[in-house]
Amino acid sequence: MSMSNIFITGSADGLGQMAARILINEGHNVLIHARSDQRAQEAYAMLPGAVGVLSGDLSRIKDTILLADSVNKFGKFDAVIHNAGIGYRELNRGNTVDGLPEVFAVNSLAPYLLTALINKPERLIYISSSLHFHGDKTLEDLTWQKKRWNGFQAYADSKFHNLLLSQATARFWPWILSNAVEPGWVSTKMGGAEATDDLAQGPVTQAWLASSSSKEALVSGCYFYHQQARIFNPKAADHECQEVFLDACKRITGVAMPVSRGL
Repeated sequence: MSMSNIFITGSADGLGQMAARILINEGHNVLIHARSDQRAQEAYAMLPGAVGVLSGDLSRIKDTILLADSVNKFGKFDAVIHNAGIGYRELNRGNTVDGLPEVFAVNSLAPYLLTALINKPERLIYISSSLHFHGDKTLEDLTWQKKRWNGFQAYADSKFHNLLLSQATARFWPWILSNAVEPGWVSTKMGGAEATDDLAQGPVTQAWLASSSSKEALVSGCYFYHQQARIFNPKAADHECQEVFLDACKRITGVAMPVSRGL
């Protein structure tokens, strides 16, 4: 196995930290990320084998753009794992400084921005969920300006958005391996104590997709659960649906996906 340079968002704890530890133990150069400087220091102490740590609050558009710039200054990456995410806020919409629901800002918009702005790696991995099947396929009112707030629905929507993004990037950049992962319902801080899936298996697939040279991992446009490709909602592969989502993200952020080039 050759050594790879890998960046993982949201790797201060949970599945991101676990995936980072797997990859570091395999000898890869792993750059980790946390939402604040304090969290970054704590994350680095937990993963002393990491090549570095960056901080950036993914709920803020400006901070996410600055994070992408910092990643590019750090160097060229072979893989980026878009791991960062927050659970649903059932009673609290959680407006960000940009006036967006926090779940949408962190789970949907941040991966879009980082994908658009980080120099293209050879592999992209997005963390989705089986809840993507419950996501709103109409993509109407993405920022919940008109609809009555529903935290579960907003979270399910964001996991559909992650899958949409993985499918769109697989289409735009055929030289990049872009896939989505369902880690399962596991007992992380976000998953909660009642989770029923195997926590040890939770980070394995994303780490495998980021680094493995096996033919099973060298694919694109797939949706994986425990290293096995699974059926996903076919609406995510719909080009028009992808464009609606990407156009909305462009309007909100002012940043376009550079689909005409892969540099």
